[in-house]
Amino acid sequence: MLKETIIGGLPLLISPEISAPHGFTSRFGGASKGDFESLNLGENRGDDPRAVEENYRRLKAALGIEKLCFTKQVHKNRVKYVTESDARDLGDPIPYEADGLITDRPGVGLICFSADCIPILLHDPVRGAIAAVHAGWRGTVADIVGAAVRAMYDLGSDLDDIRAAIGPGIGQCCFETGPEVPAAVMEALGGDGELYVAPGNREGKFMVDLKGVNAALMVRAGMDPDRIDVCDECTACDPWKFWSHRVDGDRRGAQAGAIVLP
Repeated sequence: MLKETIIGGLPLLISPEISAPHGFTSRFGGASKGDFESLNLGENRGDDPRAVEENYRRLKAALGIEKLCFTKQVHKNRVKYVTESDARDLGDPIPYEADGLITDRPGVGLICFSADCIPILLHDPVRGAIAAVHAGWRGTVADIVGAAVRAMYDLGSDLDDIRAAIGPGIGQCCFETGPEVPAAVMEALGGDGELYVAPGNREGKFMVDLKGVNAALMVRAGMDPDRIDVCDECTACDPWKFWSHRVDGDRRGAQAGAIVLP
């Protein structure tokens, strides 16, 4: 189970499954003001750029990250291998789109963003490889997390050595959808998809467990289910603690999952 801790003055959720420096952020511990108070990591949300830069300085200092790789998240299933040459400063253009980043280069930090979507961090301490995955519902049913596991395998990881932490995201309690999402879950998981879909409170609506679907897809990709740590906190239930697009709409910040190989 993920636990709350403070590293370098920054509140983070960390997983005992992952031994590399990592953490999932919340709304706390940053320099932003007003609608973005206080730890907003979304650089294009309308926040003061100086505050966002300070927020990143604090995150990088807490985890010992020197070089940080970003990506344009597009709700698909592309995973990109990155190195030092892919690191960027805030404001620099990002020349590629991907919802998963992977590396085996020490000191190269990976980050994924969320505000209800599911952030996932992966670590193979034997091979020395990490991944950061952004899984919205479209990326989830497109098996972005399975693609990341397979990319680590192609990099030389033994599937039994990969550990995963699923961070704070919208829970089944709050993720009410139309029939298109359950249909996509069934297509991705077959009959097992029924385990992650429940009737909604309104006619024609359903409640979907995205964290459960992602955990199931990692197991299907060959991971040990006992090596998958799942955060039980819902971003929409606790918008005072986490950024939630469903609750706050466009006027909100973003939290992140970040990881680096020492």
